[in-house]
Amino acid sequence: MRSPRDTSLASLSANGSFDVVVVGGGINGIGVYRELALQGLRVLLVERGDFCSGCSAAPSRMIHGGLRYLENGEFDLVRESLAERDALLRNAPHFVRPLATTVPVTSMFSGTLNAMMSFIGRSGKPASRGALPIKLGLSLYDWVTRKRRALPRHQFRGAKATKAIWPQLTDDLRYSATYYDAWISHPERLGMELVQDTAQASPTSVALNYAELSPAADGYQLADLRSGETLPVTTKVLVNATGAWLDETIGQLAPSPNSSGRLVSGTKGSHLILDNADLLQALNGQMIYFENDDGRICIVFPYLGNVLAGSTDIRVEQTKRVRCEPEERGYILASLRRVFPDIAVSPAQIVFSYSGIRPLPKSDHDFTGRISRGHHTMRLAGPVPQFCMVGGKWTTFRAFAEQTADEVLKELGQSRKTDTRDVAIGGGAGFTSGADDLQQELCRDFAITSTRALHLTAHYGSNSRTVLAYCAARGDDHPLASGCLYTAAEIAFLATREHVVTLADLVMRRTDLAITGQISTALITRIAAVLAAELGWTQEHTLSEQQALMDDLRDFHGVSLDMLQQRTDKRIPTCA
Repeated sequence: MRSPRDTSLASLSANGSFDVVVVGGGINGIGVYRELALQGLRVLLVERGDFCSGCSAAPSRMIHGGLRYLENGEFDLVRESLAERDALLRNAPHFVRPLATTVPVTSMFSGTLNAMMSFIGRSGKPASRGALPIKLGLSLYDWVTRKRRALPRHQFRGAKATKAIWPQLTDDLRYSATYYDAWISHPERLGMELVQDTAQASPTSVALNYAELSPAADGYQLADLRSGETLPVTTKVLVNATGAWLDETIGQLAPSPNSSGRLVSGTKGSHLILDNADLLQALNGQMIYFENDDGRICIVFPYLGNVLAGSTDIRVEQTKRVRCEPEERGYILASLRRVFPDIAVSPAQIVFSYSGIRPLPKSDHDFTGRISRGHHTMRLAGPVPQFCMVGGKWTTFRAFAEQTADEVLKELGQSRKTDTRDVAIGGGAGFTSGADDLQQELCRDFAITSTRALHLTAHYGSNSRTVLAYCAARGDDHPLASGCLYTAAEIAFLATREHVVTLADLVMRRTDLAITGQISTALITRIAAVLAAELGWTQEHTLSEQQALMDDLRDFHGVSLDMLQQRTDKRIPTCA
């Protein structure tokens, strides 16, 4: 069976002429690729790494309206974000779920004047937010969704009622406020499902990872970064969706420099995943959304059996791959001690860390929290016009893609044929958030445990039956290791159907083995053997992939070789 990537290369080799080429395979690039392909255009998506491997792999895992954007007076952004949040709850219920969020409040009136001044453009560091400005903000939040309410309204509590629910919260609190947003379990998988959906809906369009576009005499040249092969490409329009690398990409693709100066001013955000049972229990199933000493909003919430905590917001001068540095780790841990002072948190509890550069619009704000999380496009003229996607965030990827697609369609003299606002994504089609019926059917039809059925529906939604049918045909129902719910056949399914090129693609983005702290030296060896068999790797290449993954985990995610070996010692593989 030909892999999706081989199919993409064959299609490109047969016909390199496209209506639009989208450069950048993060969530915004994938979104506009889908939007344009569904309008009947032939579209090429080019990503120099793996899909959703940059900033799109490093979000806070929140799908939210942006409560704090109200403080900046960005009402249109909040309205758009809430509408897109609700659309994702409908269209991808296997990945996007409601999340009750509680704000501890330590004063009544603090920050009221500051919040009012923010509405008229004040750009400095905000004062501590008291009950009054928080109540005002949450009331506005509820008001925006009054006509199509998908989640409950907010509620306020006094200190006694708050401590009854969260007894280990700081004693400094006087009130708490609970409202609802949403969280996303597997953002990289959602991006892959969008790529797969587009392939089904528009077979002539092409998505290619590990490839790079550069100008050539008669158009452009695409280089396959794995094989070294080059192929000619022509297009009527370019879309630059490279996020934090947008300005660098302009210089690579445009015949002359951009006279408008830099468009993106990135900030770095880092997050920690902690194995801390006491903190997990203290959260009581909710996110705690709190203010740190420096005015920065921090978050902590249950995530796939562990605790996710973040984040930092640091200006970056040079666009490059980033990691959570020791001082950031200390900042996040200190913030947790501030809100849960009686719970011990330490670096030893960190099972994974990650960091990314937010591609924010260029700004001179001193306080990074004041920089807009909005988005816009800029058209650069040339023989092939280039539409640059500036800003954006995970929650609003579809709206931003829609906006960009409409501008491209206008450029090409075409009209929109399909609205994607209510189009289900991947395994979200026909899936309900509880999925109890589907899980029971899977247990009955494939003789699997309820635990494995839950694992499958949480990763593949309504596509779980397809995955299980593949596994059953290979006679595989054995876990990769004790306590691991993935099987070798499931890994093979992902490797051959989801554009997997490297071992890191599968471990870091097609599965949650790395971010949940499950990955170990034994699992790396086992998975590499499966990929070698499916993808035809030599022994030398297989060992190289294993080393590259371990180096990546150590250098960028705080997972040392000793940690990987310790996990192996605790979990003995059940399969050779």
